[in-house]
Order: sequence, then C-alpha cells, then structure tokens
Amino acid sequence: MDAERIVREYQLLGLRFDRLVPGFVDSFTGDPALRRQVDDEQRPEPGALAARAKLLRRELRGSDLAEVRRRFLAAHLVALECTAHRLAGRPTSFVAEVEAYFQVRVRPGDPDVYRQAHAELSDLLPGDESLALRLADFRALDEVPARRLQGCVQALSSALRDLVRQRWELPADEVVEYRIVTDRPWSGFNHYLGGHRSRVSINADLGHRMSNLPHLVAHESYPGHHTEHCRKDVGLVGRDGFAEQSIFLINTPQCLVAEGLADLGLHAVVGPGWGAWTEAVLADLGLRMEGELSERVERAAAGLAGVRQDAALMLHDRGADPDEVVAFLRRWLLVPERRARQMLRFLADPLWRAYTTTYVEGARLVRAWLDLRAPGESTADRFVRLLDEPLVPATLAGELTSGVSWLARDAE
Repeated sequence: MDAERIVREYQLLGLRFDRLVPGFVDSFTGDPALRRQVDDEQRPEPGALAARAKLLRRELRGSDLAEVRRRFLAAHLVALECTAHRLAGRPTSFVAEVEAYFQVRVRPGDPDVYRQAHAELSDLLPGDESLALRLADFRALDEVPARRLQGCVQALSSALRDLVRQRWELPADEVVEYRIVTDRPWSGFNHYLGGHRSRVSINADLGHRMSNLPHLVAHESYPGHHTEHCRKDVGLVGRDGFAEQSIFLINTPQCLVAEGLADLGLHAVVGPGWGAWTEAVLADLGLRMEGELSERVERAAAGLAGVRQDAALMLHDRGADPDEVVAFLRRWLLVPERRARQMLRFLADPLWRAYTTTYVEGARLVRAWLDLRAPGESTADRFVRLLDEPLVPATLAGELTSGVSWLARDAE
C-alpha cells in the first residue's frame, strides 16, 4: 500500500470510529468526500476496525513515509486498535488502556505530595476554619459573576492573542468565537471548524474564577488548541502535505501532547507574574482580584494535580464505589460535593474516562521537556516546536531520557 493510500485509510478509519462513538473525531478538516463515504457505509463492527488498524500498522512499516510520520501514525493505530478491542468487549485493564492511548504508564500519586500542597495552601490562607472552608472563601471572592463571564473571556482572549502574535505567526484570518454553555462534563472545549476558525464553549456551571480564566482561555485558544490547529493547518497540512494532521481523534497520543502544551500555554506566553498580568487586564473591566496571592495559591494547588488521575484509577482500576471516589476528591482537592460530582461525571463518561491522564501526565511531560532548553533558548522558542511538529509522547520522553535538546542536537 502506497503512502498516500495509507494516510487516506487512516483518515477513513478514524471517521468510522466516530460512527460507533459520536464525538470520537474531535475535528476533521480533510477531504469532505471521505466523510460522505463513511456516512454512506453500514455501521462498522469493532472487530473489523481492530483488524484494519492492525493491518495498516503492518503496511506502514514498508511505506516510504518519512520516519516522523510513520512514528505518528503507528502510535495512533495502536491506540485505535485498543479502542476497537474495548468496543468489542475485550477485557483490558485501565492502566493498559491508558498506555495504549497515550504512551504513558500511570501509577498512583504520593499522598505526602498532596499533604505538602495542603500545608502550603494553609500558610497562604491562614485562619481558624478548616482549610477547605478557607480555600472556598478565597475562591468565592475570586469568582466571576455569570453576567460578566463572556466579557472577561473576550478581554483575556484579546490580550493573550496580542502576546501570541508578538511571538509566533498566526493566519491573518484566524478567529475564535466564544459561547457560554451549561450541562457539560468539561469546563471548556475547543471545536476547531477549519479555515483557521474555532468555536470555544465555556461551561458556566462550574463557577469560573478570575484566577482560572486566563489558564482556560490560554488552554483553549492562545497559545493552546486554536493556535496549534491553525499553525499545523498552515504548515504540516497546507505546506508539507501531512494529511493525517487534518483529523484529530480522541484517546490517541496526539491528545496528551495537545493537552500538555495547552495547559502550559499561560506559562509559555506570560510566565511568572501571570497573576498581576490578569489583575491588570480585568481591572479595565472594573473587576478586582488579588493577582499575586492568586498566583501563589494556584502554584500550591498545582501539587494536587495527580488527585484526579488517582480518582480515575480508583474508579476504573480498583472498582471503587462512586461515593468513595467523590469523598477522595473532596478530601484532597478541597472542593465541595457538587464540584467533586462534576469531576466524577467526566471520569465516568465512556468517551472521556481515560482522558484525565492527558492533563495530568501531559502537563508533567511537556513542562519537563520545555525545561530541557539549550543555552540561549527561551521557553517560547521551544514551545513553538509543540505547535508545529507532529510529536508524540514517546518522542518527548525519549529526548528527556537522552538529555539533549533539539537545538543542541541540530548544532552538533
């Protein structure tokens, strides 16, 4: 099978999964005829999709595709084969499932790390009440009134867009449309529509805070998902002809890299001092926040990132009762029951159950990789590679193991 046909068959395979699991294709901006072809077919059988993924992986080895493309496609075909087996009812451990999807091996976090995070939060928020109540009170003061949410999102998006354009080129016609929605299992979602356009939905049910909104907007838009889609559309797809990059599939290795870079978006474009930066942006809207303290609180709370993954392991690997998982989330994340049950909803969703790993392990891997900089190389210099190249987690992990940055390697 020639290279062009392998890529075409990969796209068709991904589109067929969407027939079985609506929403599995996060975005597709390739040939519309492929979508029409799949829509006209009979509903596929999971076993046939697994066999097709395995066959394509075998054909891929003898293709003339560049190594970087073979590595990307092979990793994604492994993930698709695992998904197909699960849909067919084949027993798969949760840990093995996550590894097949995202090329990482997950394990429980360290409670001592969580206790240290609690101690740091307690020092930052002194008082006689429980730490959970003190944190809730602090966050209540930080909450954005529902009627102001759209305006805050737009202001932060505009400010972040300016910073991104100062560092990296974006298409002149790119645009993001923001919508406020309710009753979703996630806090925000980027729907890339093609043509350098995104629709970003913000879930108003969660009670967004001034200190979390810049992270959310950076994650979904600038320099996160929207920016990545635009630059890969222009470069990998439009210039280089990497048609496999025109389809983005849930529960595949590209998700872990994408979520990791998006979670580090604010770190890449603003960096330390983002609290004061956010305070200044929102002050123009008549809102007041304690930027410096908010940044310190969020930095301490970042030590609790692994709790959500631990909860997923409890639920899917150990068969814990949902109420036990809610109690665990409340204890370590210091959140009210309503918020914990919203998290449980995401963890229990058939499509998203493994996805928490993309945030937890994605941020860990990408941050460590960003820190592996060559002399004179900035975080922004390094971050652009994530936006432009078809990287998979194994590639980033391999470079971390070797201890050689990409610029240093090119200079040899």
